[in-house]
Amino acid sequence: MPRTRSLAWSELKIGILAVAALVLAAMLIVAVGGAGGFFWQQYTLRTRFHDVAGLKAGAVVRVAGVEVGKVDDLQFAGSEVDVFLKVNNDMQSRITTDSRASIGSLSLLGEPIIDISPSAQGTPLKDGDFIPSKPAAGQLSDVAAGATQSLEQINALLKEVRAGRGTVGKLFSDDALYKEITQFVAAAEGVAASLRDGRGTLGQLIKDPAAYNRLNASLAGLQEITGRINRGEGSLGKLLQDETLAKSLTSAAGNFDKVTSRLNTNDNTLGKLLTEKELYDRINALSGRIDKLVEGLQGGEGTAGQLLHDKQLYENMNAAASELRALIGDIRKDPKKYLNVRVSIF
Repeated sequence: MPRTRSLAWSELKIGILAVAALVLAAMLIVAVGGAGGFFWQQYTLRTRFHDVAGLKAGAVVRVAGVEVGKVDDLQFAGSEVDVFLKVNNDMQSRITTDSRASIGSLSLLGEPIIDISPSAQGTPLKDGDFIPSKPAAGQLSDVAAGATQSLEQINALLKEVRAGRGTVGKLFSDDALYKEITQFVAAAEGVAASLRDGRGTLGQLIKDPAAYNRLNASLAGLQEITGRINRGEGSLGKLLQDETLAKSLTSAAGNFDKVTSRLNTNDNTLGKLLTEKELYDRINALSGRIDKLVEGLQGGEGTAGQLLHDKQLYENMNAAASELRALIGDIRKDPKKYLNVRVSIF
């Protein structure tokens, strides 16, 4: 009996040591494997996606590219999927209400993981809180979908071109357009040949040194003129540079403004002529009467009209004037002949 009892105790010690070794090995595997620590060192977060893209329980959870936990479970929530995360407690200050969760990958073709953006703003999330999700940038599926859409658009474009629609399509299918382009190219080649041969104004400018020299001289003269203007020489230069002339022009403009402002009022003759209708009507009536008087004179009406048109009357008046001048001359020569005054007293 004593020997049998000793063997049982030895076996029990071996079993205890084996269980302890297994527990220690499991703890070392968990610690070294980077799962984020033991369960009492983690807290749970929840997020939601329309499509988890093959995400599985046990997938890596990263914050700013650093592994901080694992995906604990996935559950359907209607048409979406709830993802439960186990994250280290020391990440609680970095995962706040401003953080967002997205599905990433370990490599270009690697398994999906959860990426959480850290944030120093907002309120830290507690155990069981919900972290909003966002679409991941640069997903391989998105790239493939974009490439597929681009290929479809290219195929549609090629169909349009083959059907002869659009400018490029007409260029490939319309013979008339092809001929016009060919003619245009031929005409351009002709122009280029003319320029090379020195024909035309531009060709002469390219080939003839004299034409180039004249153009260069003209440009030099223009440069000299602009230089004189910039230096204030000449009338135009003084107009641009002379402050006194500028002030004079400003003063003249001011005086002109004053004159026009006075003309707009009716405190002077010209202003009244411009603004008062009564004065205008009187002047208009006077000009009408003058027109009638001139028409009467031209028609020979009245003494003045007869004088202008009747030659006999003009000659009679001219003869009378001549006789009067002769009479006055005789009186001056011999006044006694015409002025004989007799005075008698009784």
